[in-house]
Amino acid sequence: MTKNLKELKREIEALDTPEKSEILRQLIADLDADEDENVAEAWLHEAQRRCKEIDDGVVEAVPAEEVFDRVYARLSK
Repeated sequence: MTKNLKELKREIEALDTPEKSEILRQLIADLDADEDENVAEAWLHEAQRRCKEIDDGVVEAVPAEEVFDRVYARLSK
């Protein structure tokens, strides 16, 4: 860790919780800004495709509780 990074870390640790939260929000916003613009569009198309499959009766939705039960059962083996 560089001297500047260590100093910054110390300064952040000295902040109160609301100030830390604001810094965290800003850092996340900065990281999200670098996201590929095509990703959001691709997810929108995927969601629309899946919704159409459900509406058309091609696939049947499974309640989240059932999905998690199945996952937990597999993981506990």
